[in-house]
Amino acid sequence: MNVTRGFTGRPRVQNAGLPPGQYDAGDDWPVLSAEVTPELTPAEWSFRVDGLVEEPRTWSWDEAHQLPASAYEGDIHCVTSWSKFGVRFGGVSLDTFLHMARPHGSATHAVAYSHTGYTTNLPLADLTGGRAWIAWEYEGEPLAPEHGGPARLLVPHLYFWKSAKWIAGLRILDHDEPGFWEQNGYHARGNPWEEQRYSGD
Repeated sequence: MNVTRGFTGRPRVQNAGLPPGQYDAGDDWPVLSAEVTPELTPAEWSFRVDGLVEEPRTWSWDEAHQLPASAYEGDIHCVTSWSKFGVRFGGVSLDTFLHMARPHGSATHAVAYSHTGYTTNLPLADLTGGRAWIAWEYEGEPLAPEHGGPARLLVPHLYFWKSAKWIAGLRILDHDEPGFWEQNGYHARGNPWEEQRYSGD
């Protein structure tokens, strides 16, 4: 049996929907964080888009909830080898926020940052075209704090460390700038289907 280096995990199950090196977590949703879960209320939460944009914008909880609602239904995958199938998140498409902020034509990347200070880098192409959300609901209920509530970034086609918990904003750039895990040896992009776990994969 092939084992991805550094991730022994659970026995692998043959499933066409599983990226390589992953197992189906079923009803479990492991809690994995680089930081202590903050005590952050919706009233204290805000989301900002700035950097290379025509109109830097900040939205409060109430302002974000006035935007058109959007949902994701599908699968999520964590670099620590678990996957969950058929989950549902509710929130607002990131396209809506970016459309209002209007990134410059030179913009290519973003750094997502959390209210805790956590950061992760993403190509702008991975955040647009209906591929990313600001999510505050999970399975019809408010997103739990340990899973990133009040709101998290959701980029489900990449490993889940890219879906920054307790999201506070996006800084739009014309270059790539590694975030927390990327500075500590993780892959710059994190595509589960290509097993982009570590730098060099």
